[in-house]
Amino acid sequence: MRVTRRIAICAPSTPFTREDAARVTALANAEYPELELAFHEQCFASEGHFAGEDALRRTAFVECANDPLFDAVWFVRGGYGANRIAMDALPELGAAAYDKQYLGYSDGGTLLGLLYRAGIGRQIHAPMPVDLRRPGGEAAVLRTLGWLSGNRTGLEPSLTDRTPAVAFNLMTLAMLCGTPLMPELSGHVVMVEEVAEYHYAVDRLLFHVTSSLALTGVAGLRLGRVSQIPENDRLFGCDAEDMARHWCARTGIAYLGQADIGHDIDNKIVPFGLA
Repeated sequence: MRVTRRIAICAPSTPFTREDAARVTALANAEYPELELAFHEQCFASEGHFAGEDALRRTAFVECANDPLFDAVWFVRGGYGANRIAMDALPELGAAAYDKQYLGYSDGGTLLGLLYRAGIGRQIHAPMPVDLRRPGGEAAVLRTLGWLSGNRTGLEPSLTDRTPAVAFNLMTLAMLCGTPLMPELSGHVVMVEEVAEYHYAVDRLLFHVTSSLALTGVAGLRLGRVSQIPENDRLFGCDAEDMARHWCARTGIAYLGQADIGHDIDNKIVPFGLA
């Protein structure tokens, strides 16, 4: 007998559209009929930059997390806003929240980090419904749908069952450092990626992250793709990998090479902890 897995989808940051939700649902129905996607109505709310005011976004996330009928909570897209609801949502999470997977990346990493710190559920860096908007984005969305159906071929290839790992957008990780949302990462391989930041901003972020006490004792750092870099009025003089090597060397963090993650359709899946 086919077992249906129910996936709640909410928007802790910015809004989605009903048209795109219908496309994602149709793709899931065609390729993974054992999955039942449920877009929370809050995904389509709009309040300035956000998918509804803070209280609405927090309530939607808590409802999805606390509903025992759902097996996972999938963040519909990133942007900005999850940090405004994270700490207030935490004490509202009940027993059912501990039995779920939480999936997303970019600004969604804010909630993934907090939940990992609190030991609530399983956190998964993974493509989101919004990736369907990218050319060829069906492949990214199918990677997450496959994971939710038990397919492990979409895992980031450097993962092992010996060393725990996490994956974050670099800006998101930098903003978590030094806050109550930052998880303990000693012994972890830390993977980072970035999008739409100037070279000098990437260098500044790598300085901040590698110098932070939050990365003390990590097993090493891997650099994902740094894409859509704006053109500055002068060349920076080195690329993102040079920067990563520089700051890792300065701070005594092992640079472990590249990671197959990024704001693109090839973004691979990274379960927090042991793969």
